[in-house]
Amino acid sequence: MSDLFDAAPLQGHVPLAAALRPETLDDVIGQQAITAPNSILRRRIAAKALGSIILYGPPGIGKTTIARAVGNMLGKEFRPLHATRDGVKELRKIADEARIRPLLIFVDEVHRFSATQADDLLSICEEGTADFVGATTGNPYHALPPALVSRSTILKLEPMSIDDMEMVVRRGIAHLASQGVEVTMAPEQIRLIAGRSGGDARRALTTLESLAIGHGVGQDGGAVEITEAMLEEAYASAAINHDRSGDQHYDVVSAFVKSMRGSDPDATLYWLARLIHAGEDPRYIARRIMIHASEDVGLADNTALQTAVAASQAVEKIGYPESQIILAHAALHVARAPKSGSVTRGIGAALGHVTSQPPASVPLHLRDAHYKGAEKLGHVGYLFPHDDPRGWVEQTYAPGIGKGAFYQSDAREAATFEKRADAFWEDLTGQPQPRRLPRRER
Repeated sequence: MSDLFDAAPLQGHVPLAAALRPETLDDVIGQQAITAPNSILRRRIAAKALGSIILYGPPGIGKTTIARAVGNMLGKEFRPLHATRDGVKELRKIADEARIRPLLIFVDEVHRFSATQADDLLSICEEGTADFVGATTGNPYHALPPALVSRSTILKLEPMSIDDMEMVVRRGIAHLASQGVEVTMAPEQIRLIAGRSGGDARRALTTLESLAIGHGVGQDGGAVEITEAMLEEAYASAAINHDRSGDQHYDVVSAFVKSMRGSDPDATLYWLARLIHAGEDPRYIARRIMIHASEDVGLADNTALQTAVAASQAVEKIGYPESQIILAHAALHVARAPKSGSVTRGIGAALGHVTSQPPASVPLHLRDAHYKGAEKLGHVGYLFPHDDPRGWVEQTYAPGIGKGAFYQSDAREAATFEKRADAFWEDLTGQPQPRRLPRRER
């Protein structure tokens, strides 16, 4: 018996992901929020008034599949365009065709359209010449012209769950069997492919296809059994699904820093591992840790910034894989340290005051007095704190800026630097340190 790929036409077989493309939304796996019976997409299809739709999400989760299924359900011919290959000429030609017969124009990577292409697309949308579906991996509110966004309904697709991905793999195995290639896989192997695909159905099917390709059935007519060695080979050169310039990059980084801020060391290590596994520049990760050592830990533990700076200097000299230990060291210090936002809040409030209020004059006793004639100008009266046994004297440093105007201690009950400093100054001055009110009292 010849296998599926040996029997393929000379021009090449249809990729498994393309062969399994659903004909209607009923056959789409996952994306229930978009494909559900009463969803906005279903209602527009039922009303024959699709208009302009932007499908937004990472690669391989069904944007093109959903667009084709919508075209089938509307009974309209599917006209695909690609922003990097098709220009204004092709777009206008399809627009002319749409005036004769009902078309659904699909533009993949619509965020790559030029301004001229976008203008032509807008005119087609506004005139209702054809229905339009655009697909983009970039955040449309950042990557697309505002005019196109305002005229379109944005539908966000999410990576599929592992259970959904297992359904995709099983559907692929069934399709191969229908074509004469029986593949035997253990449930844990199916789940491995589902998990390693990162919610990307196309990637899962491509992996399955690579496992089956070139393997006919055994001499005894039995099925091809997938082994651990075959799986290791399939993943040996697998690309890492992480776009360092797209939304996924910023989402993972956001999850990483918010986990440090939230004092969850396990989540911190998970998101850090995601960044390391994707090959993120260790210097970039170290910079993020340095920022949050001051932004989130701040005066609660001054050594956090020291650790972060040391880590940044270390990864300049030490690359992967050893730098992952250094990064984990610094990230865990920030995650486990007590937290204080007084530094971030204080400088923000001060900058807000400086940019919105008239500048205060420097008091005469604080002005430069290191030149001849300064005394004649009145630059006198400064009290040197070290002349007092306490190391502190009462005097005005910023006219009109009251105590607690900008700096408000976040000292909590833990024995932090800020807590100790509050106790010292309250004992010294006899006045309580201005404190931020709890959220419920604001």
